[in-house]
Amino acid sequence: MIREKYVESVTSKLINWIREYFKNNATPEHYAIVGLSGGKDSSVVATLCVKALGKDRVIGVLLPRGIQDTRDAKRIAEILEIKTYEFNIATTCHTIELQAYKCPELTEDMYNANTNMPARIRMTYLYYIAQLVGGRVANTCNLSEDWVGYATKFGDGAGDFSPLAHLTVGEVKQIGYELGLPNNLVERVPEDGLCGKTDEENLGFTYAVLDTYILTGICDDEEIKKKIDAMHMNNMHKLNPMPSFDIEEYI
Repeated sequence: MIREKYVESVTSKLINWIREYFKNNATPEHYAIVGLSGGKDSSVVATLCVKALGKDRVIGVLLPRGIQDTRDAKRIAEILEIKTYEFNIATTCHTIELQAYKCPELTEDMYNANTNMPARIRMTYLYYIAQLVGGRVANTCNLSEDWVGYATKFGDGAGDFSPLAHLTVGEVKQIGYELGLPNNLVERVPEDGLCGKTDEENLGFTYAVLDTYILTGICDDEEIKKKIDAMHMNNMHKLNPMPSFDIEEYI
């Protein structure tokens, strides 16, 4: 956790980091494109972007699948007074699934594929909008999620800049409170909105336990420790740069 006396300083540095990123990697006309779920991560990132760039240079994108509650996403957009677009991805997901069903050999185990596919479709929408208006896509993943691979490769794990990549869930909450976000947004139970379970139900342990282990190396439950270590190792391919063949090594 960030020591209380440093939370204000870290928040200020985050805002300046975003400002510098856009100064060096965009033009004054470029927008920050943020996929808004209504959870703490996207709410914090959107707020940081508004602080760094101004509300007129931040666009929030709501991407529900079918009937999903978007009230919190709309609320943070109203608080920040930012422009939003909303696209329902249900038809796109359904179209892909129907095509797969035409190939029986592909449908034996579709659960994981169908859980990750919507996240990749959402990222496609974000980059589509970014190209239409001129923008840079914000990654909203945090260190805790990334540590155990709880992000979809080339889905929510993608983006042009990542303000929260080195902050645990608990630290993101601290930043959220420092920014003055409403309690229910900061403390909203994390869930992907796709499989019907909370993050912690899927993981089998709490983010508090995970955060402590990441920051201190301490985990009192040996089985959970082994599980976290295994998930971390199995998902390093999501964090490491894409391997590439270096011809110079062979000539």
